[in-house]
Amino acid sequence: MSRIGRKPIAVPSGVKVTVHDGAVEVQGPKGKLRQSLPPGITFALDGATLSAKPDRADRELGKFWGLARSLVANAVRGVTEGFKKELDIVGIGYRAEVKGPQVQFALGYSHPILFDIPKGIDIAIDKQTHITVTGIDRQLVGQVASDIRRLRKPDPYKQKGVRYTGEVLKKKVGKTGA
Repeated sequence: MSRIGRKPIAVPSGVKVTVHDGAVEVQGPKGKLRQSLPPGITFALDGATLSAKPDRADRELGKFWGLARSLVANAVRGVTEGFKKELDIVGIGYRAEVKGPQVQFALGYSHPILFDIPKGIDIAIDKQTHITVTGIDRQLVGQVASDIRRLRKPDPYKQKGVRYTGEVLKKKVGKTGA
């Protein structure tokens, strides 16, 4: 069965966990999340630890057991610490700025690109080229960062575009004029 699913989740002080049928609600200092559970997996709260258990000893439930435990652990971490992704904009004239509920990007196209900021996500921009996406939902933070990167993927030839901070690109050699 699942080794990840067997690990108990430590619930920090200040975090309130409520177990419902088919869902777990986690409320902490940064907000509130409701994580739905796959069928066949239940959670039990014992003091300051939360543990996942499959309903029956079925081999097929092993993958869902670990998945459910990871999703709830991410929810607990999200309401206490939050999640963060950082992106860099590389290129001459490429920049971004927050304008109300949107981010306006200039990425070398003939028009500016407007990106709507989803509810529950905060976007901060430093020096017009460094973007920080923060929030309590790990999946939503990663999806928003991916959507921003998709606006102008890094070019393998000129190394320009939007990339994750620390991302290493394999530079391709262009045509030689021989």
